[in-house]
Amino acid sequence: MKTERGLELLERVRAVCAPLPETTESIDGFGHTVFKVRGKTYVMMGDGSDREDAVSLSFKSDKEQQRLLLQQEGKYVKTPYIGQHGWVSIDPKGEPDWDELPDLLREAYLKAAPKTAAKQALEMFGKQR
Repeated sequence: MKTERGLELLERVRAVCAPLPETTESIDGFGHTVFKVRGKTYVMMGDGSDREDAVSLSFKSDKEQQRLLLQQEGKYVKTPYIGQHGWVSIDPKGEPDWDELPDLLREAYLKAAPKTAAKQALEMFGKQR
């Protein structure tokens, strides 16, 4: 992440994802920051240029949730290349909804996590409420 917006977004996403059981953060071969659980990606972030609107944040979803999120104009878009699998991205022209986004990232984690890690995460979520 190179831009100020990208770095700020990364810190906020890291605050949500890093505490989740067995989460790892790395840079993939395309230069994206990825968050994985046991090797399965559930969040991808990119910052392809020095333009603030080039920052991307994509997360694992399912087709039903994707359909509902895409109805929220100006908030979400279908992720290029992997959107057919349910992935959703924040609209790069809009501002992330930080009231909603942490829950969506946690749901993305649960979709990728094996049962034991998901159970640990759900117990964690219960203690946070």
